[in-house]
Amino acid sequence: MTVHVARYTYRGRTEWGVVRKGAITRIEAELATTANLVEHASARDLSSLTGPTVDEGEVKLLSPVTRNQQFICQGANYRSHMLESGIDPEAKAFNMIFRKASSCIVAADSDVIRPPHVALLDYEIELGLVLKRNLTEQEKITDRNLHEVIAGVTIVNDYSARDVQIPQMQFYKGKSYRTFGPVGPYLCLLGPEDMHYLRELRLTLSVNGEARQDATSDDLVFSPAETLSELSGVQDLHAGDLIATGTPSGCALRIPSPGVQRVASLLPEALRWKAFHRAQAKRSEYLQPGDVVESRIVSADGVVDLGIQRNRVVVAREGAQHREA
Repeated sequence: MTVHVARYTYRGRTEWGVVRKGAITRIEAELATTANLVEHASARDLSSLTGPTVDEGEVKLLSPVTRNQQFICQGANYRSHMLESGIDPEAKAFNMIFRKASSCIVAADSDVIRPPHVALLDYEIELGLVLKRNLTEQEKITDRNLHEVIAGVTIVNDYSARDVQIPQMQFYKGKSYRTFGPVGPYLCLLGPEDMHYLRELRLTLSVNGEARQDATSDDLVFSPAETLSELSGVQDLHAGDLIATGTPSGCALRIPSPGVQRVASLLPEALRWKAFHRAQAKRSEYLQPGDVVESRIVSADGVVDLGIQRNRVVVAREGAQHREA
């Protein structure tokens, strides 16, 4: 059974609660982190939670993933995105993994602050997996035991400064500016019988009401089980950690054709990246100040509904503060 939870502030307190039809029932426990939440109770435990409720409109929703957790990402993990990037999904033999700084995590309705030196700001809707327990040694994760490792799912938007990420070959730097990682608004906790939804979710993203991304999670190249098996052989993972599983087609970035790349490789580096920037700058899809990005992930039957992220793009100003995560 699925249970949607939120982290929020209400009357000066930070709390967790179960969300049902716009009403929140407080979880009566002191839970400072996402790890505390998933270790405290399962979807089954919280499904029968009763008590006083507060209207969702009376609280300030925060990210359901706290900043103490690791923020790990997969790149080029949707077949549609690989194809538009000139990559053959059938020929890809490796799982691309990188990190975002946890300090970029913000609430789902936060403004996205574009640094003054960034011109090519891109969006990437992603399905986020939240871990249920620690993985401190190599483990073989399969669809049969996946429920022992994944607590639930949430929306992630992996905002990216392409004019930093690509020319500087800096995924971490180009994707980790403060506010570049809205998460939530909800974390949907899944029971063992709900793991099939990981392959049945529809991801949609629009900019100023114009549809940009629309795909289902069955287009993933490396499954959650494969990815967790691989990562467990590399590093320690912890309860509450976040794994963003990649984005489908429709981003602003367009990778040059192999032929163009071969010609560009002959140019001096400064000229090569100047040409890259000039070509990308012609694309109107890159985000501009005032643009509003809306992201949603939901199952066809509505059982899993991760809510709506709504982010307005603003340009950083001296002393600007971003909203609480």
